[in-house]
Amino acid sequence: MLAACSCAAPPSRRASPSSAKKIANSPSQIRPLQARIPRLAIADAQRALCEYLHLTRGLHFADAEHLSKNSPAFLRRLIARLQLAEHAEIGKSLAKYLRYHPINEFEPFLESLGLKHSEIPSLLPRRLFFLSDDSALLRNFNVLCSYGLPRGKIGKIYKEAKEIFEYPHGVLSSKLAAYEALGLGIPTVIKLVGCSPSLLIGGVDRDFLRVLGRLQAAGTSHDWIRRCLPEENSYDWSRMLELLQFLDQLGFEEDDLGRLIRDHPRFLFEDSGKKIDALVAMLLKLGGGIDGVVRLLTLNPRILDGPGVKNIHQSMNFLLAIGLESERVAQILCALPQVLGSSPLKKPEFVLSTMEIERAELCAMIAQDPYRLSGLVEPNQSPTKKPGGNHLHEKTVFLLKLGFVENSDEMVSAMRKFRGRGDQLQERFDCLVAAGLDCHAVAAIVKEAPPMLNQRTAVLRQKIEYLVNDLGYPVESLLSFPTYLCYSPRRIKLRFAMHGWLKQRGKGKEMVSLSTILAGSNARFVNYFVNRHPDGPEQWERLSQREEKMGTPGRVAPASTMKSLPVT
Repeated sequence: MLAACSCAAPPSRRASPSSAKKIANSPSQIRPLQARIPRLAIADAQRALCEYLHLTRGLHFADAEHLSKNSPAFLRRLIARLQLAEHAEIGKSLAKYLRYHPINEFEPFLESLGLKHSEIPSLLPRRLFFLSDDSALLRNFNVLCSYGLPRGKIGKIYKEAKEIFEYPHGVLSSKLAAYEALGLGIPTVIKLVGCSPSLLIGGVDRDFLRVLGRLQAAGTSHDWIRRCLPEENSYDWSRMLELLQFLDQLGFEEDDLGRLIRDHPRFLFEDSGKKIDALVAMLLKLGGGIDGVVRLLTLNPRILDGPGVKNIHQSMNFLLAIGLESERVAQILCALPQVLGSSPLKKPEFVLSTMEIERAELCAMIAQDPYRLSGLVEPNQSPTKKPGGNHLHEKTVFLLKLGFVENSDEMVSAMRKFRGRGDQLQERFDCLVAAGLDCHAVAAIVKEAPPMLNQRTAVLRQKIEYLVNDLGYPVESLLSFPTYLCYSPRRIKLRFAMHGWLKQRGKGKEMVSLSTILAGSNARFVNYFVNRHPDGPEQWERLSQREEKMGTPGRVAPASTMKSLPVT
């Protein structure tokens, strides 16, 4: 059995003089191509790798296509081994190279799952080279894909719970079904599994089950839970359960606790409750008392959002640094949480130098009138109004919220890509969040595919409703392929109508990734889908003509209309 290795050929293999002109067999022999490879050349290389994996290695086309299009680091290393005069030769040369130089298929596979290049070497299986050598891996990977998990998000599951991909036939499906049996919808299970892969190890996680019961008792729904789980986070359900039990011990009433969780879920889900743990421990250590802590959290829950806890902790350090007694510090923190949590205080040295007073004098002033602290906070760094009117200012504010840096090249480029007033862009952004996506995830996909926000809110809503209600995809599928929202309704409807026709005749998979259906050119779609059935070209023409007559720009027709189209 071949040992796992990189895409470079083994050092011991010697190339013939003729082959040495095109292929380098060691890193020292590689003559790198230009730093920037044209997009068309990259597409040719992706096509060559896809055809090799599909036609030569026997991978399903959807798997081969996803793998070839989502492993750019591996593909560039592969291209670097080809010494060519011009980029136009990449596709043919790579296809020829792959005929005689098999690759370690696990490298591009793991990269296509969303893993970083630095994470892959430690995860490569030993003594395996081809994906077909690990049938359990492919079987369980396809179970996750068929269930609706975005392929690009499965890397986290592989990294944190690799044993899932070793399950015998039927085990993984039964575990997913066990969570559905709790009353969780498929989109919620997808989000939970993506955030906490450990839920699929062993039986149903008891700590998760108890947390779920507490949240339901607090008046939350399953959809609410799904919206409150940022995908980039991991969750410790036992810690969250301990936090809820600790709040019970503090004397929180069920109604107050439920209101706190529903209005400010981040305190529970962000870092699995570490934020509130730190705040409560700090106040109790200072001598604030349980009643003061309960009153603080009940009356001022907004301090748990954003950097509020961090600012309060910094305020505590400020007050202790100037010599205030710990009990008085706790009283001030509990009395002025909104002031101290909204912005960080200036450094004690800066305040003393500016006011030209001693620490003892400042300490006495604040002890006598704590509201003096409101004049010592750092000013909010809000963007100033730009020349060109209020519209440009609102647009700047919106882009700053997305994470762009003011006056940077990226901000200037984004100004051109995002069309519309700031309030319009925010309304369209909110439309995506209201559909059930986490706001941080929406910010990421909006930056990846800016044209999606250049459409009217009604159009975005219709496309999402069509995706979820008519096509049966979870709304989270937009995270792996946000470009779906940028395609015209006619293209979406026409291609999925053709795929539905093929499924009726056993020539199409039940659930195919959005990118597989929509991303390729018409010629590629015809080649890989339409031509699967002898009557496919005729049906494709019929659907195209019907869509030209019935299609309305900016509107996606319901699936019932598509199903009524004649079939042969």
